[in-house]
Amino acid sequence: MLSFNVLVAVCLAYVAFLFIVAFVAEKRAEGGRLGWLRSPWVYTLSLSIYCTAWTFYGAVGYAARSGLEFVTIYLGPTLVMVGWWALLRKLVRIGRTQRITSIADLISSRYGKSNLLGVMVTLLAVVGTTPYIALQLQSVTLSFAVFAQDSHVVTPESWAVTDLNATALWVAAGLALFTIVFGTRNLDVNERHHGVVTAIALEAIVKLVALLLVGAFVVWGVAGGAREIFAMTEASPIAAWDIDGGRWVSLTFLSAAAFLCLPRMFQVLVVENADERHLATASWAFPLYLFLMSLFVVPIAVVGLAVLPADANPDLFVLTVPLEFDRAGLAMLSFLGGFSSATSMVIVATIALSTMVSNHIVMPIWLSAGQGGATVSGDVRNVVLRARRISIAGLLLLGYLYFRLSGGGAALAAIGLISFVGLAQVLPALVGGIFWRGATRLGAAAGLGIGFAVWTYALLLPSFGESGAMSAAMLAEGPWGLGWLRPQALFGIDGMDPVTHALFWSMALNTLAFLAGSLASFPGPVERLQGADFVNIFRFGAGTRGWSAHMAEAEDLLIMAQRILGPAEAQALFQAQAAEQGKEGYLPDTTPEFLEKLERELSGSVGAATAHAMMGQITGGAAVSVEELMRVADETAQIMEYSSQLEAKSAELGRTARQLREANEKLTQLSIQKDAFLSQISHELRTPMTSIRSFSEILRDGEEIDAGARTRYAAIIHDEALRLTRLLDDLLDLSVLENGQVTLNERPASLHEVIDRAVSATQSRLGRLRIERQAADERVVLFTDTDRLAQVFINLIANAEKYCDAPRPVLRITVRQEPGAVSVDFVDNGSGIPRESQGVIFEKFSRLSDTRAAGGAGLGLAICREVMARLGGRIAYLPGQGGAAFRVTLPRARAEAA
Repeated sequence: MLSFNVLVAVCLAYVAFLFIVAFVAEKRAEGGRLGWLRSPWVYTLSLSIYCTAWTFYGAVGYAARSGLEFVTIYLGPTLVMVGWWALLRKLVRIGRTQRITSIADLISSRYGKSNLLGVMVTLLAVVGTTPYIALQLQSVTLSFAVFAQDSHVVTPESWAVTDLNATALWVAAGLALFTIVFGTRNLDVNERHHGVVTAIALEAIVKLVALLLVGAFVVWGVAGGAREIFAMTEASPIAAWDIDGGRWVSLTFLSAAAFLCLPRMFQVLVVENADERHLATASWAFPLYLFLMSLFVVPIAVVGLAVLPADANPDLFVLTVPLEFDRAGLAMLSFLGGFSSATSMVIVATIALSTMVSNHIVMPIWLSAGQGGATVSGDVRNVVLRARRISIAGLLLLGYLYFRLSGGGAALAAIGLISFVGLAQVLPALVGGIFWRGATRLGAAAGLGIGFAVWTYALLLPSFGESGAMSAAMLAEGPWGLGWLRPQALFGIDGMDPVTHALFWSMALNTLAFLAGSLASFPGPVERLQGADFVNIFRFGAGTRGWSAHMAEAEDLLIMAQRILGPAEAQALFQAQAAEQGKEGYLPDTTPEFLEKLERELSGSVGAATAHAMMGQITGGAAVSVEELMRVADETAQIMEYSSQLEAKSAELGRTARQLREANEKLTQLSIQKDAFLSQISHELRTPMTSIRSFSEILRDGEEIDAGARTRYAAIIHDEALRLTRLLDDLLDLSVLENGQVTLNERPASLHEVIDRAVSATQSRLGRLRIERQAADERVVLFTDTDRLAQVFINLIANAEKYCDAPRPVLRITVRQEPGAVSVDFVDNGSGIPRESQGVIFEKFSRLSDTRAAGGAGLGLAICREVMARLGGRIAYLPGQGGAAFRVTLPRARAEAA
């Protein structure tokens, strides 16, 4: 028999291998090399987290105790994948268009983005999943116990002998570490975890292969063939099983509901879905996977009952049967299969639950407690990630505590079904919300609350046993002696098993409360609009919420977006929207369409309810547009199409009018700037010419000028001539660049060396300006005209020195390698450029301050723009960065041509 130490070593090696697989997948995703990561087979295999340790080990024990009733575990999901494919497709489409991050987020978003419903579903999911996490810890502990002792009979009393409760704690800690590392590495707006999903797909293969090999060994290695195993089955107690039609239907419905409502299943089924077409493959491949997982359950149970002692635990037959025949290698593979089943479930469940806790509990509290609202300084990403990491550790700790407090054994035997019943309480609000526009927030809250209460009272609390929360008297006679309130015989209906009883009453009362509450209440505007979007998702897609934009400032929205999405992602979103509106180089207009798009992007990181609340703080609330009122009223498609065309034309005319107005304002500014420029040029030319003429006349006519004065006058003439030459050079340089007559001298060079050259050239003029750089990021090879590029950098550094009005001026030079481009940002800590002047700073007639105060003729940025255009790049002003901020961008092709 394998030693316990060897088992631990193999287990650690397997976990390390999963770490490597997840790490490689994460790196491929970060590099944009998705490839097979978006394969429908990876998606299908990830659905295998439905097959937990309860399925891997417990299905055999279930068959040994209850015969073919174990088939209901697999039958429910199969019916969903085959018969409810339209429902799954609708869920996936809603998840993608609404940026849904969890099942709590979907319920919250459907019912008017109500955070109350999000909190209710989150609490229900935490309470319902905690026992299931405990079950996974028990399965791993029991499998360790099999290898840690010589007997095949593992009981709770034997755990104290082998001290394996500590093993459960170590397993919980290891799972927490893995989940935190690969489940909360960053805040993805799509909430997809490629590393975790890839590792789960690999574990799906491991547990399937393990179970098939154990089954093949049992049939052909022990029984002697298929005919012999059929004969053994006929003689086994399993053959005497009587079908209970009511329980069979109840358990099939329960497993189908759990497949849709379990947080971990919703995570892989909807949130992690990268392509709606993957459902077409999964609709037949996943039922096939379930069939293969169930193929040898009965043979293993039959052989286990025949060859192992009567008091052997049937839940461990998958392990103990190979050990009984000294097949240590097969037993080890079986152990890894069960270990994979347990760990994959715990990892995805804690990721899903931590997302729900952070988005619907932590973030609303943080948002309401923060001073300054949505635009207060700070990094929301760090708050969300920290909350998720703490939640993951807390959830695994709760599972461990439940494992210890429940005592194991009988209390945990049916825990899988107990969790299924609890989480199925979300089903009425879920299905009603996506098919019935009349469903309301009040109805959903009433149904969830009553269903959760009945499940807790009738099933969860009694699962702890008579020594738990309920006394034996209360279980037998009901509270205060009221027999019709007995937890397992509500309203005097006796004779049903506890699971069927709790399922019937909780779902019946839940559905009645949902219907009654919805019929008795009227949804609000946002709730009604969301209902129209969800129910008609294939007809209309996602519409705008009609945000009232008159109170929204683009800079406030950019600050908030940068704190949640990150600076690069937020700036790219705003720049793309500005370009779409014809305002490239500016911040976009805060139109209702843009506000809705921004809200959806934020929803992918912090959830729909929190994103809606943060947007509401800035915009001052939402309004209802004409288009949406028409949608809610369900007018004909012709009217909606006509209205849409009118609105499109109106929007186009509005954009054209705005562009003409802006062009007129810009021309007016340029006309003023041109007059000022001509006046300034006249002054700049007249001043040196006057000095040259005056001092040359003194030298010509002066008869008694000593040598020192003569030298000084000559130096003045020389300096003024150089000043005049520089001005003329700038004018000629700009003219040559504009006419395209410049010749570039491109060669390979290091970006770090070009920046060094620019800093060195301006060193004598820097004064108090301090420059901050990250040299490691500057190690980029360019193929460009280094003289011209350095000219641009010198101009930007010199401008920062001249115009930065901070008490302690600082210029940050930051290099970023983006997809298809390399960008260099020059950001100072001054007051920046006024918004009304940002559109003309690159024009050759533009001046933003007194020339005498700054020096020069104001042609620097115009020259920089022309130089970057000739180099195949661009230079742009970045608003909303605090101080003056310029971004110089070169295409990636130029950077890699060397």
